[in-house]
Amino acid sequence: MRSIAVINQKGGVGKTTVTLNLAHALALAGHRVLAIDADPQGHLSMAFGLEDPAGLDQVLQFGARLEDAFSEAGNGLQIVAAGEQLQEVENLNEGGAARGWRLQKALDRLEQPFDFVLIDCPPSAGLLGMNAIIAADEMLIPVAGDFLALNGLSRLMRILQGIEARLGTSRRKWIVLSRFVEQRRHAREVRERIREHFADALLPTTIRESVVLAESPSFGQTIFEYQPRHRAAADFQQLAADLIAAGAPTNTRPTAAHA
Repeated sequence: MRSIAVINQKGGVGKTTVTLNLAHALALAGHRVLAIDADPQGHLSMAFGLEDPAGLDQVLQFGARLEDAFSEAGNGLQIVAAGEQLQEVENLNEGGAARGWRLQKALDRLEQPFDFVLIDCPPSAGLLGMNAIIAADEMLIPVAGDFLALNGLSRLMRILQGIEARLGTSRRKWIVLSRFVEQRRHAREVRERIREHFADALLPTTIRESVVLAESPSFGQTIFEYQPRHRAAADFQQLAADLIAAGAPTNTRPTAAHA
């Protein structure tokens, strides 16, 4: 099982859009996929058309099983919604450092086999963010083609390296250019800067800016349901192929014994 945290502290980079459509693309490629909404805003849950079901809030607050929070999306794709009380997890005081390991422990208890777990992270490094980082074997970082996104990427990399140093672990990090407009010179310059500094992490496929990617969540649909013949669907199919071809990393995720 490959667990991938889709993470970026900068807003507007297409993090939830990437999680939504990549999850469906992987499922359509024949993989069993679990998508987890770890953002209290619940945008991933809404994009899948889920209406405030109990979800990750019950898992992290009260120890419920992840299976009890599953919502079926078809094609081998299961969703765990955020839940209305997820924000309250940030205020948990009991449990000490072990609070950050609750999602990993819940994944370790899964009885159903999955090939991929995608975690849509909140835009912060609080308790929810730590749960996602600790539970993940890999990081997928969507970056928009602008200078502020590039600056945010450098800052995020430093934060992740600091967290990994404290945990004594490392994770494979992937970068995907999202909301990309090839015709903009500045976007192409940002891409070259990323290639210069993070060549090993940059995935070959870019997700091109498209109105349909913004529209589909309002109908509770992925791009493959809303406009399956659109070039955006092809982008996500190729992005899924990139990750599949990359293969599973050596497992360097810490175990709960470190908590």
